[in-house]
Amino acid sequence: MVPRRQSRRTIDAASLEIEIARLGDLDLKALRLRWEGVTGRSAPVHLLRHLLYAMLAYRIQADAFGDLDAGMVQMLKAAVGSGGPAAITKLTDKLDQRNQELAPGAILTREWNERDHRVMVLADGFAFEGKTYDSLSKVAFAITGTKWNGPRFFGLRAATARPQ
Repeated sequence: MVPRRQSRRTIDAASLEIEIARLGDLDLKALRLRWEGVTGRSAPVHLLRHLLYAMLAYRIQADAFGDLDAGMVQMLKAAVGSGGPAAITKLTDKLDQRNQELAPGAILTREWNERDHRVMVLADGFAFEGKTYDSLSKVAFAITGTKWNGPRFFGLRAATARPQ
């Protein structure tokens, strides 16, 4: 097993976004080479291009901004051995209900109408397609044209159960 690198790269968010965008222009062979450069080992041969791209993009962001915290890793490991969707729901309920702080520079993604949308968290709002919004709900409206709870739209908050 190859030990994980602990150091974070110093990189600004704009450079990171450019680096990840450039990954999209690479063919499978070039992505495999980039994988070796980022991870220090050969890319798994079974990975399709889009999965390799997604995993590389995640690893580059995690190296720059930090990876999953220990609590999240523990919760994911528990979910793997939990035995079904109902057990996983119980594990994630607590996570959904805690107040999640979004650090400036974090990138939120959401697929809507077969298109990926990326939103960057700023110190004073959210950047989306060259504009700054003061709430995630306004970003969700810009994407969908309908009113949404922004944190829920981006998967930061679970739907609340409605009384029957």
